[in-house]
Amino acid sequence: MTPALVLAAHGTRSPAGQRTLAALAETVRRARPGRRVELSHLEISAPLLAEVLPAVAGPVVVVPLLLAGGYHVHIDLPAVIARSRPDAMVAGRLGPHRLLTSALVRKLARAGLRADDAVVLGAAGSSDPAALADVRAAAHRLGVRLARPVTAAFASAGAPSLEEAVERLGSAARVVIASYVLAPGFFHDRLTAAGAGAVSEPLGADPDVASLIWHRYEEALHDRRATARHPRQRHARPTLRPATP
Repeated sequence: MTPALVLAAHGTRSPAGQRTLAALAETVRRARPGRRVELSHLEISAPLLAEVLPAVAGPVVVVPLLLAGGYHVHIDLPAVIARSRPDAMVAGRLGPHRLLTSALVRKLARAGLRADDAVVLGAAGSSDPAALADVRAAAHRLGVRLARPVTAAFASAGAPSLEEAVERLGSAARVVIASYVLAPGFFHDRLTAAGAGAVSEPLGADPDVASLIWHRYEEALHDRRATARHPRQRHARPTLRPATP
């Protein structure tokens, strides 16, 4: 039986954010017609992952709709899996990845990025240094693609803050923030309030984001098959695969 795909988003109170996540799930479904795809949330929004997982018959792969590591990836998600579906295969977080870079470049072009603009990659932030490193790696990838420096900045925990980055760079150029969030909501609102000259749209239902989700799904299946072939290397589930390029 082909495993179902369960998308695990953080959750948002924003109606626009909820619509965007639903549109992303639909884009994922259209990419592989006939596959079962369910959208769930870790908190705040319905349906919750803890409710969806027991209702899905047969094998299942959970792909976290999270762009970097941190509490939700390493603590919250594994706890839900352990309680609800310990047999589930769990994919790695989405970022950093070249497909996200491609989506960011398109969003910046739509936002009117100019050759002399300074670019900030605006992310939610985290108290986990590894999560901040994920975002900085994504900023480096974007900088290579744009052939200019890109500064990672954070809406909550992490340095520099969005306001610090915009103030520092804005003395010499117009600042454009590349929104490194999936959907409208609290964190994207923080990006738009940071005082930049322009802010790109959230990544949303971009086809490259959908392709990346299926890529993470296939990675999880590959890891499970490899473990089955070499049982002595089997680890306790859930195993969160590190993000790959």
